[in-house]
Amino acid sequence: MGVFVSSDGTDAAGHEQVVFCQDRHTGLKAIIGIYSTALGPALGGTRFYPYESEEAALTDVLNLSRGMAYKNALAGLDLGGGKAVIWGDPGQVKSEALLRAYGRFVESLNGRYYTACDVGTYVPDMDVIARETRYVTGRSLEHGGAGDSSILTAWGVFQGMRAAAEHTWGSPTLAGRRVGVAGLGKVGKYLAGHLIEDGASVVATDVNEAALEWARTTYPQIDLVADTQTLITSDIDVYAPCALGGALDDDTVPALRAKVVTGGANNQLAHPGIEKLLEERGILYTPDYVVNAGGVIQVADEIEGFNFERAKLRATRIFDTTGQILRLADDEGVPPAVAADRLAERRMAEVGRLRSIFLG
Repeated sequence: MGVFVSSDGTDAAGHEQVVFCQDRHTGLKAIIGIYSTALGPALGGTRFYPYESEEAALTDVLNLSRGMAYKNALAGLDLGGGKAVIWGDPGQVKSEALLRAYGRFVESLNGRYYTACDVGTYVPDMDVIARETRYVTGRSLEHGGAGDSSILTAWGVFQGMRAAAEHTWGSPTLAGRRVGVAGLGKVGKYLAGHLIEDGASVVATDVNEAALEWARTTYPQIDLVADTQTLITSDIDVYAPCALGGALDDDTVPALRAKVVTGGANNQLAHPGIEKLLEERGILYTPDYVVNAGGVIQVADEIEGFNFERAKLRATRIFDTTGQILRLADDEGVPPAVAADRLAERRMAEVGRLRSIFLG
């Protein structure tokens, strides 16, 4: 077992540390990316995914860890940004030994990085990892943790969508609006519930038949469509991408009929420049790392002893943060994604500078 590469090359430009970890006996191959600790220890989940190549895994962890730094900054947390990926099919290679080996690598960073759940990892996995490291959040309720972080992720997305509705239509509600939800997994299913309770009509799609069956049983009023292409070309007011990243690209945006995009997926913009294309088409995009911060707020609350109501109150403030960013974008004549980046960078610089003050 050992760290086999620590990269500070051009591919990791801007990152404080990128560590490649391997344990041949368990089959563990992991990459931990720490983008910034300016505001505190880096916090971000562990994604377990069968990447096509190590290069694809590295690209993902670099993008995700940078996004976490900006997300945590705008969520008002005293935490930096990090992320980890485990390269492999969780259905084939995940085991207690592999997760515990990974936990030892997390522990070796001495608190510079806190991990949590992400795609392919779940609350029980965090309990296993925690048997080898102190630096784990998103644990089960039985172990004093926050449990399922998708609950407040969805709540935060809903608050961001309310702010976008107020900015676009003058009222902070989705009542009477038609919202397209792409992905009825961890976050999408909770978001759909909030929207229906608020009086919205929901059209949705998912590649997982179990998720579609859940919708038919739980919310039969949801209009299910065959695929995402059908969804985005439907007559919808709001588009909510809630699956994997890259949902907004050069093909998707020109076909999109919604006036607002607010969703739970990470890294929704396929490449730089998509935010300008959205603006040119008159589509209001609320940056994903702003509105989907409810989950990280939930798991971060564990660090000081988890209290759900306190965490939910913090996640509710995503409504105010989103509104602030949309107003700043209007004032400065830039897309909301640019305004959000500026606000996050300002906080990281101003608060991070305080660490240079000698405490003795």
